Amino acid sequence: MSSVPPPDRSDDEPAPSLSDEELESFLRESAEGGGAPAPKEPSARARMVAARLREQEEPAPWRGPQPAPKPRRRWGAVVGVVALAAVAVIALRPSLVTDRFPGGEAEAAASPAPLPAETVRPTGAPGDPAGSEQATLDEPFRGSPALRWAEGADAIELPEAKAVAGMSEADAELALRRTKELLVAANLDPDVIAGGRPDEALGLLDPEAQKDLLPDQRRGLREPSREHDPVGLFSRFDPDEVRLAGDVVKVRGRMTLSGGKPGEIEVHADYTFVYPLVKAAGGDHVERTIVRREITTLLLDPDRWYATPGKLAIREYKVNTFNTACAVYDGYLHPVFPEDRERATGPTVDPYDRSGELRDTQGEECGTVSRT
Repeated sequence: MSSVPPPDRSDDEPAPSLSDEELESFLRESAEGGGAPAPKEPSARARMVAARLREQEEPAPWRGPQPAPKPRRRWGAVVGVVALAAVAVIALRPSLVTDRFPGGEAEAAASPAPLPAETVRPTGAPGDPAGSEQATLDEPFRGSPALRWAEGADAIELPEAKAVAGMSEADAELALRRTKELLVAANLDPDVIAGGRPDEALGLLDPEAQKDLLPDQRRGLREPSREHDPVGLFSRFDPDEVRLAGDVVKVRGRMTLSGGKPGEIEVHADYTFVYPLVKAAGGDHVERTIVRREITTLLLDPDRWYATPGKLAIREYKVNTFNTACAVYDGYLHPVFPEDRERATGPTVDPYDRSGELRDTQGEECGTVSRT
């Protein structure tokens, strides 16, 4: 190694730099307290390396929770969501897509979207469906607003049960369920529609709370008359005269729950039933008879009232029937076919208009229906 000192340099001349090996040796020896003296002026490179080594030896400062970076809009994700939504719409409403295809409009008209459940009284009569053609055996509701109504027992949806009149939510749920069972047994049971006895419906009624109602109904079934006609509560047709065209009855209406006196749960039901019928002797002409019923049932607390647990009492019931023979009280409804129609003298009414109260037909002459 040369012992010649490095030549003097001016202040403007840059200092000679150390190699990485020399710098690391110097720092290590300095940390141990010995070694060669440090160069008088380390180079800029030496200072940079020393700072880097100090950072490695010192612990990193603690960082608390940091706010998440502001998300940026990703157009690709939006396109994907829209595509998924379109697939869902196609799955639920094929007509939204098929209507754009040739012939799609006719197919959509033949299978219109079902109406949502009725929750309040309508404000007017429903309009005529597109293409009001004559009903057929294959499409017995063609040309009728009932084409978009729900079918059978599924159309009778129960409102939410709640505790009322000092009775529990479970009692209210039972009152609603029993009322639906009564409506189904009285108006949708195939055997009852075909003229059978409504024994299941009668079995839901309380013999303790209403000692006159059940005997009157049984008498009307044995010996029907104007004063005791079972069609006031039950939808029955003469099996020797007509039969259902298919096995579907369309239904629309609503049910409400309220509390009466202490220990009285009231359920009010207002439903319209549409029956498509053909003559029992044969033929393909379909006529529809429409029956609208209002009924208020009671579930009574046996600790407060003379009542049978789980049975219903009937506070009130009303019925309007449309396209059925007038002044016939034989326990059956009688749909009127074209060859049997006579000139009517009463008012013209729309059997599908549920916007008003049931009509009081006592004393009125036989009226006319605007459509069936």
